Amino acid sequence: MSESVLDAIRNGQWDYEPEEVAETDYQSTRALPGTEEKVDVLAERALQGLPLWHSGDRRTFDDSEKAFR
Repeated sequence: MSESVLDAIRNGQWDYEPEEVAETDYQSTRALPGTEEKVDVLAERALQGLPLWHSGDRRTFDDSEKAFR
């Protein structure tokens, strides 16, 4: 993957703009917002230089029946 924002900060690159990544290039998550599982997913995305958010991510408890990509 590309450089992450964390790598850019470490290297002093304050005007860093990540490459655009298609949502088909990474998976959504069923983890509920605020859970340790969701925080872990977001941390892993950040480390991999991926966008934090995916439109298919679970947003509420009621999304449990939503079809995930």
